[in-house]
Amino acid sequence: MAPDIASLPWRPDSSGASSFQVSFEFFPPKSDASLTALWDCITRLAPLKPRFVSVTYGAGGSTRERTHETVVRIARETGIKPAAHLTCVAATQAEINAVAERYWEAGIRHLVALRGDMPDGAKPYRPHPQGYAYASDLVAGLKKIADFEISVAAYPEPHPEALSAQADLDNLKRKIDAGASRAITQFFVDVEHYLRFRDRAVAAGISVPIVPGIMPVTNFAGFTRFAGNCGTSVPPWMADLFTGLDADPETRRLVAATVAAEQCRALAGAGVSEFHFYTLNRADLSYAICHILGVRPQQDKVS
Repeated sequence: MAPDIASLPWRPDSSGASSFQVSFEFFPPKSDASLTALWDCITRLAPLKPRFVSVTYGAGGSTRERTHETVVRIARETGIKPAAHLTCVAATQAEINAVAERYWEAGIRHLVALRGDMPDGAKPYRPHPQGYAYASDLVAGLKKIADFEISVAAYPEPHPEALSAQADLDNLKRKIDAGASRAITQFFVDVEHYLRFRDRAVAAGISVPIVPGIMPVTNFAGFTRFAGNCGTSVPPWMADLFTGLDADPETRRLVAATVAAEQCRALAGAGVSEFHFYTLNRADLSYAICHILGVRPQQDKVS
């Protein structure tokens, strides 16, 4: 028997309002063409009234100025609250503190504090001799500068460089204890990975929101490559769904939206009410999934 669609957790209530909150992640533009694409994406998603949007920071701080320019422009030209990524890599504490102070002076109150990756994919990670060694140190340092709202990363499947799942969870606890007010997870496919991680985090005394990171598939080969780099498992059923769609972008988008919407539905059924979308500077899939969740521009909501 088909389920009663009105009872599914993604439906808005009778007033047309959604019980879900969303946020979106962008990366800073590298060219005039990518700048246009980014602002098209922001313009498309802004009417959904996200809780915030975040702008990433390249490996080794390679996009520091573009990140700053993008974040400040979002704050100045839209009604969205932006969050700027900051990393520990390739910078002294004084340099990072100066960047944070510039954000505070520009009215930016939300930062995403990350350890970061070495430039050019170099391994292993090496802290700067005069820098913040790890994200927990960065969080503590930022809180000394000003009362920033700080989000940090969490890993439902342990970080590839973590000694163990418990060590990875201990690291998250250190970041929260240092002053972070929210954790945003690395993207995942299997909802059970997130739910088990959330339970373990609560048992470890972590009480801040752990927001699931959702990455809709724009290109399956790229998705699996990125998943491999960050330790995210891709189940065989997902590979099967995208088989034969390399030259069929329209069907691929439909499948991608369906997979991500089902993922959000399952999470909502387990009590999740906030989602963070990794947009890759494309609005179409994230917009469609938000529509299914009932997160819509006011004029489009059911009365």
